[in-house]
Amino acid sequence: MAGQPRFLTLADVAEVLNTSSAQVYALVRRGELPAIKIGGRGQWRVEASQLEEFIARMYAETRAFVDEHPFVDDRADDRADDRADDRVDALGED
Repeated sequence: MAGQPRFLTLADVAEVLNTSSAQVYALVRRGELPAIKIGGRGQWRVEASQLEEFIARMYAETRAFVDEHPFVDDRADDRADDRADDRVDALGED
């Protein structure tokens, strides 16, 4: 395990996830990101493997969400309708 610490502070996790320490704390308190509380001052630590599992889980949840809620660009439909209208108008302009 040279180079990589086994446990990360909430600030370390926030940096990895590019979010705030407060957001990471909320994830821990809601039980979404497993962590341990150590020492008399109750400092939180997240095991690196738990963080990687959390990230993988978030990718899976996001993939499921995207599959269930496909992106529909209404503007693309409007542009297609406009082109069809233009073709109809062009046919009528003899």
